[in-house]
Amino acid sequence: MPLAFSFADVQSAADRLRGEVQDTPCLHSRTLSALLGCDVYLKFENLQFTASFKERGALNKLAQLSEPERAAGVLAVSAGNHAQSVAYHAQRLGIPVTIVMPRFAPSVKVENTRRFGATVLLHGETFDDARAHGLALAAERGLTVIHPFDDAAVAAGQGTVALEMLAAQPQIDTLVVPIGGGGLIAGIAAAAAALKPGCKVYGVQTERFPAAWGALRGEARACGNATIADGIAVKAPGAVTLPVIQAHVADVLLASEDDIEQAILMLLEIEKTVVEGAGAVGIAALLRHRALFAGRHVGLVLSGGNIQPLVLAGIIERGMVRSGRLARLRLDVRDVPGALADVARLLGELGANIDQLQHQRAFTALSLERVQVEVVVQTRDAAHVEQIVAALRAHGCPAEHMA
Repeated sequence: MPLAFSFADVQSAADRLRGEVQDTPCLHSRTLSALLGCDVYLKFENLQFTASFKERGALNKLAQLSEPERAAGVLAVSAGNHAQSVAYHAQRLGIPVTIVMPRFAPSVKVENTRRFGATVLLHGETFDDARAHGLALAAERGLTVIHPFDDAAVAAGQGTVALEMLAAQPQIDTLVVPIGGGGLIAGIAAAAAALKPGCKVYGVQTERFPAAWGALRGEARACGNATIADGIAVKAPGAVTLPVIQAHVADVLLASEDDIEQAILMLLEIEKTVVEGAGAVGIAALLRHRALFAGRHVGLVLSGGNIQPLVLAGIIERGMVRSGRLARLRLDVRDVPGALADVARLLGELGANIDQLQHQRAFTALSLERVQVEVVVQTRDAAHVEQIVAALRAHGCPAEHMA
């Protein structure tokens, strides 16, 4: 059975998009390569104007609409990046656009979509609720639906990522790509199969939304309710994209929430770049499957950078805890004047900076002449925390590192 689009469609998409979207950098990361045991090349799609690769497929589809379709307007259902991309390029092309988003959509993505001139409707608690409402609305108003992934023109547009990656870094022999509904990986896999047949393509999904992983294995696994990688929280791959995945993708790997958080933090600290959860799953896969990629030249797509500031702040703080750079200590201190000052002085001498402190007399099992103190300190690493605890105990201050 012939596939819905071909390499020629990807090439045609590249011609349409030239000068209209960013040819984003694809750069070798020496530090990540050393840490992960393979040569790592990062495609910075988070540097697109809307901070997502989704612009490519959206514009490729919009550019091929007929004049009557443009005049009537378009509609998209999306929780975020696709919405922004359709809204931005529809505005540029003078096409009226309606976006339907579920009520849980991240506020930063909702506001950005409105900023691009779209009429935004929030409907339903789930993406499926929003989709049903959007399709009914499109049929009622005669609007063309721009699907986020299950459309040949959209997938062909996303495939232009691979053309740029392999042109910029021809030594790449492996591509690792996020999968939600499969538009990005289908386009990339079709392009890679034609340009470099020996290049292996791997997809990555979250453990909580393993739809394409299950489809390749002929098994169903229940999806979760939420994931930090909300951009790929899709319950089923597309009818257009799945046959391409089955034909050209070597395997689909799963990433845990903890791995994705660590990957976001690594990219922030090492590459000084902000990515959302979906954009970090490639690094998460390399962390989990080191042996599979050892010694290979691996191209990763940082697919988007739209992450809420409070979520990013939480990831940073949790990452500092995991690495031992932020520690919570419970201390047993004499309840006399100056005792707390002595503890603070000792912590300072040990190189620990006090971040938070809680002084507790009533809610403790300690004897009346003692007081329980919980202190959060900034430290260098886990070994430094152990040194601090040992020094406090040696000073006559029983101390415990709280997980």
